[in-house]
Amino acid sequence: MRTTTSYLSSDHITNPNTFIKILVISFLSLSLFFAVKHFSSDTTVPQQLSLPFYFTTNATKSVDSAVNFTANSSPPPTAVSTPPPVHLKPEDVVERTGIVDENGVMTDNFVIGDYDSSLVENAANESAVERGDDTDHNWGEIGQFRVCDESKREYIPCLDNVDVVSRLNSTEKGEKYERHCPSKDGELDCLVPNPKGYKDHIPWPKSRDEVWYDNVPHTRLVEDKGGQNWISRNKDKFIFPGGGTQFIHGANQYLDQISKMVPDIDFGQHVRVALDVGCGVASFGAFLLDRNVTTLSIAPKDVHENQIQFALERGVPAMVAVFATHRLLYPSQAFDLVHCSRCRINWTRDDGILLLEVNRMLRAGGYFVWAAQPVYKHENVLQEQWKEMENLTGRICWELIAKEGYIAIWRKPQNNTCYLARNLDVQPPLCDTNDDPDNVWYVPLNACITRLPENGYGANVTTWPARLHHPPDRLQSIKMDAFLSRKDIYKAESKYWKDITFSYVNVFRWKTLNVRNVMDMRARYGGFAAALHDHGVDCWVMNVVPVSDTNTLPVIYDRGLIGVVHDWCEPFDTYPRTYDILNAAELFSKEQKRCNISTIMLEMNRILRPNGHVYIRDANAVIYKLEEIAKAMGWMTHVFDNGEGPNAGAKLLTCEKRL
Repeated sequence: MRTTTSYLSSDHITNPNTFIKILVISFLSLSLFFAVKHFSSDTTVPQQLSLPFYFTTNATKSVDSAVNFTANSSPPPTAVSTPPPVHLKPEDVVERTGIVDENGVMTDNFVIGDYDSSLVENAANESAVERGDDTDHNWGEIGQFRVCDESKREYIPCLDNVDVVSRLNSTEKGEKYERHCPSKDGELDCLVPNPKGYKDHIPWPKSRDEVWYDNVPHTRLVEDKGGQNWISRNKDKFIFPGGGTQFIHGANQYLDQISKMVPDIDFGQHVRVALDVGCGVASFGAFLLDRNVTTLSIAPKDVHENQIQFALERGVPAMVAVFATHRLLYPSQAFDLVHCSRCRINWTRDDGILLLEVNRMLRAGGYFVWAAQPVYKHENVLQEQWKEMENLTGRICWELIAKEGYIAIWRKPQNNTCYLARNLDVQPPLCDTNDDPDNVWYVPLNACITRLPENGYGANVTTWPARLHHPPDRLQSIKMDAFLSRKDIYKAESKYWKDITFSYVNVFRWKTLNVRNVMDMRARYGGFAAALHDHGVDCWVMNVVPVSDTNTLPVIYDRGLIGVVHDWCEPFDTYPRTYDILNAAELFSKEQKRCNISTIMLEMNRILRPNGHVYIRDANAVIYKLEEIAKAMGWMTHVFDNGEGPNAGAKLLTCEKRL
């Protein structure tokens, strides 16, 4: 009988030669496997495929564990980002070289200048800032922050600097109501306290008509203006009947009268963004919201110092601002309508310098509504004031299109034709051609007429709501370098934020939160605010364009939104406890080389309402430092991974300031 030898017999296994062969073959197999895996891997991920911060909507999990929901969007291209690499076959490569001009179009018509070695160093420094390197020195010492004393309860740092105001050479033009920020030694280093008995604010729209007394415990306006239907007190609440000094029978009746006087005003269509000067408790703007008009209500912190605080507590867009000696912080052609009802401003003083500031901010073809005693009273002094107003408005080419009762309405011209047709000796003159009407940060007023763009930019915006998403013509005038066309950047940012906010609204349940007043601290083109509107979040957004960024604020206003220029190295001009949500995307990696980051966080705490939320998207190194500061302020924090996973270079920090 034949016997078969098994290769798995103990003799073969124990044979030294066989064992060595098996070992060598195994080693070669593993080496080949890892070599193939290494060279077949492509670690390059196109930017278009990167995901935002993502979450899961599993009902059995809390929001804290919701980290797997994909919003399927990518960060928008920015003006300074290098385009993602594209792998092309040799036959697909276009043999063309050149540069991209200001409109995003390639051109070969350029001149090569001298080499500047400093550009390389500057580029490296900017890159380090965006990465959030650990070499930053503006974070300050991080320890548990103390609560400020009771005197800081209503504190607005740049408007309550008593020491500086007391040393001003002159205050007759309103200088004491302008910004005078404290020195670095006097910066806020504590947590502003709440009023005793403070409660979570009444939800909108109920808050339009009533707010808690304990949240704004000031009765001066009730005593001074109660008879004019501004405000009254009923037990533990303030009540707002909707009246004003010139419209004691209610804002709606007043708005109806304006619409009948000039039907072309067409609230909510032609007029979308308005400015209410000397707004009182902002009933004019509060009732315009029902007509699809966003009104920014402004007033100084004067004898009626809490009027803006009442407006904000009601949930109406407002901020502290004054017509004095500097430009207001809004761009040229920002507002479709400017309103002044007994606003106590002498528009004709100093060659009409204050009305010329209105003219700068008023859109071409826009309206100025003036309700005041000189319009309808016949005393000699008041009639003299009316004649001065008629004379001034005529010289700056405004057309008086309606005058009825106590209301007069003017319209600004559509172009420069009237200005250029004036006699050379007519005052005020046109501003210099090199004057930038959108440069507003600490820029003194000048008694000259702001020129309108010859190309019609700013005058030809579409009607609401189409203008929210239609790329405006002024997008082409923004001073920026771009690898992509401006319209592509604009549209990409809108899509990006629409996807991101979809996650925010659904996972963090924003519609169930008591959200009304929102700020975007680095707004760019206003995509975040537009997305909240699209998702039906019933709020308003203050879009802040930092001075360290490209000034995109004109585009934001052309979209039918509101905003302001600001330097985050300084405090913001609003009361404590203003906003329900603060959104900050890549703000701190941008500002950490310029500003004290702990000071910015303390300012955010000052302007954030109790039970408010903060959403910060930034580089990893920045996020973890910010989380440490947030915890030192007593905020509840959570860090979420980027959609690309835990090893991505950026994360989302969410914070809650609990009451």
